[in-house]
Amino acid sequence: MAVIHWPRIRQLRDEVGADEFDEVVEIFLDEVQEVIARLHSDTERRELEQNLHFLKGSALSLGFDQFSKLCQDGERNAAAGKGMDVDLPAILAAYDASKTVFEADLAANLT
Repeated sequence: MAVIHWPRIRQLRDEVGADEFDEVVEIFLDEVQEVIARLHSDTERRELEQNLHFLKGSALSLGFDQFSKLCQDGERNAAAGKGMDVDLPAILAAYDASKTVFEADLAANLT
């Protein structure tokens, strides 16, 4: 599975317009960071399912395919009462890797 689904990124840019695209990306990254901070503070994982659901949707919107898949799997486990089994470090590592690839390759993939 690709880390980033570049056709989705191009589609989003076309939908919002090139002028608004950077702002949409900035909002996405800020909101994801806020939810990641909540994940860190939710040590009992009481809101894990809801937080992963939000992250999954955000990730799909911005083409973070691998990250969205891990969030979806974690969300399902949390919904099934297996929140403590969710590999949160792997999910967060996938986000970091996706963000790195996204930022490094964005300009080249939008042409």
